[in-house]
Amino acid sequence: MKTRVLSALLLAAALVASQALAQTPAPNPLDVIPDAMPFNAPYGAPISLERAQAVVNAGVAECKKRGWMMNLAVVDSGGNLVAFARMDGSQLASVELAQHKARTAVNFRRDTKIFETNVQNGLVYQMTLDGMIASRGGIPLVEGGKIIGAVGASGGAGAQDEVCSKAGAALINR
Repeated sequence: MKTRVLSALLLAAALVASQALAQTPAPNPLDVIPDAMPFNAPYGAPISLERAQAVVNAGVAECKKRGWMMNLAVVDSGGNLVAFARMDGSQLASVELAQHKARTAVNFRRDTKIFETNVQNGLVYQMTLDGMIASRGGIPLVEGGKIIGAVGASGGAGAQDEVCSKAGAALINR
């Protein structure tokens, strides 16, 4: 009888302990305070029309090589549209999406893929940030350590958008 009572007490104690552990909240990764400002590249002079068109053309060339129909946009360091291409047959919704990705990349000074990854990992608070899009394909254009603009592509799967944006960004980001 004593063994049954002792076993029951041990089982009850184990259950209480496991419930207490389960109720302990996990540490919030957002509570970590970085030593330096992340994504702190300064803004530079805006990209010129000629260079913006070259970025778009390089992205379009990559898309054509792969048989993808995309929209590509380049904005300057202030987020203003400088160059744009809508490839024949590309989806209409992606006209705005390509520009939105480019603006997000320049305004937040980071690839839009970072937002996509963060949201997929549960950091959904980022969805509340004005002007943010959590979809890859937006890449800042950095020259001499300064952001001169950004490129955005849309029209395919996110990974396809990113390939075309990277092809254009490679002209500036070396």
